[in-house]
This record gives sequence, C-alpha cells and structure tokens, in this order.
Amino acid sequence: MTAKNRFPEVLSGRTCSSVAIFAVFILLFLSNRAPGSEGSILVGVVSRAEVEQAMPDWVGEVMRVEPDLEATERLAQEIVGAEVRVYLGTWCDDTRRELGRLWWALDSLGLSEMPELVYLAVARGLSEPADELAGVDLIRVPTFVVRRDGKELGRIVEESPNGIEIDLLALLTGESTGMLTASPDLLGEEAGSRP
Repeated sequence: MTAKNRFPEVLSGRTCSSVAIFAVFILLFLSNRAPGSEGSILVGVVSRAEVEQAMPDWVGEVMRVEPDLEATERLAQEIVGAEVRVYLGTWCDDTRRELGRLWWALDSLGLSEMPELVYLAVARGLSEPADELAGVDLIRVPTFVVRRDGKELGRIVEESPNGIEIDLLALLTGESTGMLTASPDLLGEEAGSRP
C-alpha cells in the first residue's frame, strides 16, 4: 500500500484522535502568545536602537493621540540634570504604547537620543535582571522612575493619565509627585495627583 492509499487509514481511529489533539495543542499555544511578542524579549540595560531592532513593528507606529510638542520642548529643558529610568517589557503592549508616544514626541523635535533616559528591559515576572531591580519596587511595566540628585521625584506606572510627555514634565517640575497612573486597579494605591 502506498502512502497515498494509507491516508484514510492514518486518519481513522486513534491516529485521527492524536492528530486532533495535536491540532488543539497548536491552536492553544498560538492563542496564548502574549500581545507584543512578535519580537525578542530583551533583558538588561538597552538602548532605544536595540529595542527598535528587537521590536521592528514598534518603529513608526501611529498613536491614537498626537503628543503635546510644547510639553515635550519643556521636558527637554527640565530633564537636564535628572535621570528617567524606563523599566520596560518588550513583551508588553503598554510599553509599546507609552514608549511609542514618547519617542514620537521626541522625534518630532529632533531629540531621538537623550542621555537622561535610561532604558532597562525586564523579563516576564519582573524579577530579572535582579541586580538592576533591587529596591525598585517594580509592580508593572512600563514604569518611568524620575530622579534628581539621587532622589526619586515620582513615577509613572503602566499608563500615563495625561500623556507621557506631560506627566514626565509634571514630575520633573514638581507639579506632580508620587505615582501617576491611569490604570483603574492602581488608582487607589497612593497615586499622585496634579494640583
């Protein structure tokens, strides 16, 4: 019997059940892939260029709302002498959205590289790289931690309530403090406010 003639025989009985189980497994695997998992998962201190290379579909993504360029200009002035550490997940759609908007705002003013912005990619589970995460109290990504003279001024967690460039500026100027977020389940957890 040739392979062609055996086809109905292979799909009958237990073999057919095995094929069906395998097909269901493949479908479940594909449906459980995380959003934003099209590229590589990076871990450690990275550059914007490395993130864009690992996640090519993030490059040039059009946001729903245009950034505030006036706030971005002020941000570029206020950030001097400060550090904004961006804890990000290349596997995370929230990171994609917030970084996409920030990069769009910076690029619009010709500021694609800013030494005050330090990017730290974290693994799923938010436990790696352990040495870089010690004492950070990271609960979600992205988290933008704003520091000046070694002191934390505040942070933006997961989703910026007013636009990332506006909220970073507010933390740098002292207009806002604490944790800023638009994530409903985090709003009760000591979220900062704008006076």
